[in-house]
Amino acid sequence: MPYSSEHKAQTRERIVHAARRLFNRHGFEQVSIDRVMSEAGLTRGGFYHHFDSKDDLYAAAVASFSTCNPFKPDFKDSPPPAPRELARMLVDIYLSDEVFDNIEAHCPLYALPGDVARAGLSPQKAYTQLIRNLVHVYAGALAHEADGEQRAQAIVALCVGGMVLARTTDDAALRRSLRAAARTQALSLLQAV
Repeated sequence: MPYSSEHKAQTRERIVHAARRLFNRHGFEQVSIDRVMSEAGLTRGGFYHHFDSKDDLYAAAVASFSTCNPFKPDFKDSPPPAPRELARMLVDIYLSDEVFDNIEAHCPLYALPGDVARAGLSPQKAYTQLIRNLVHVYAGALAHEADGEQRAQAIVALCVGGMVLARTTDDAALRRSLRAAARTQALSLLQAV
């Protein structure tokens, strides 16, 4: 008896979730299909029912961050705040200690840039969409500003760059300082002119 489409979707989600955690922790080259499938509690044979290649899986893992981010604010019990307040909240969350310390849940924008730069077109397209999604959030907060799009891109660059640099140093004070500086500058860009 064939599996239902719901079962197939749940299995695919398990594979993507396992891959995202492993890629964040170890990078693209160090993670094999066998390792992903083992982490997902499945056999390698099932992989090709869901993906054509490791590149396709990588692209799906990158794209999934938009829907699975464990640090997204939850507004189910209250209406979401105004766009500018939401943008401020996202800057605070993105550069927080909690996010920095949870390696497996890191945003691909700062967890995987080197890997994506060397990856195929499919992962790069997923990464590009993630950048556009994040810029869109901040641009929405700056919709009435003449340079809103440019400032939104700068906020993304500050947040991602702050996290990338903070991940590269063994100096705990510098890690905090880099993220604090990025936060201060990103929040200043969100201020109305």
